[in-house]
Amino acid sequence: MRIIDLKHISTDDKVDFFHTHWGGTTMVISSGVYECPELAGYAALENEKIIGLITYVKKERECEIISLDSLIENKGIGTSLIKAVEGEAKRMGCRSLNVITTNDNIRALAFYQKREFRIREIFHDAVQRAREMKPEIPAIGDHGIPIVDELLLKKEI
Repeated sequence: MRIIDLKHISTDDKVDFFHTHWGGTTMVISSGVYECPELAGYAALENEKIIGLITYVKKERECEIISLDSLIENKGIGTSLIKAVEGEAKRMGCRSLNVITTNDNIRALAFYQKREFRIREIFHDAVQRAREMKPEIPAIGDHGIPIVDELLLKKEI
């Protein structure tokens, strides 16, 4: 596995990736609306194929992960991508790394907490507001749980 800056991935490949794995390129969360192919980030490659991808934004003294995908679980892809962003965040003078996920995403909540992220805030009904801009966000998520809230997790770096 090789981790590279997203600057070295073509826009078409990034757009294809987000359409395949997110159903589109726009991410609507309580911290903002983002066009994922335009964001900074890293890709994990194996045999020159994307097997993982992370995007982030810098906001003053914090970096926020906007998307994280690992196409092969339990191989360290997600952890490697987070470490790449964390390293860049430190170089940019950030004090924390944040991520927002939905209340149904139990796998993500476990994944981030195992990597020293802590739940800091709950944005009640945030997903319902996001649906006003992006109606294709499903109503029911993992484990049949209604998707209604977002949770902010933070890791001090």
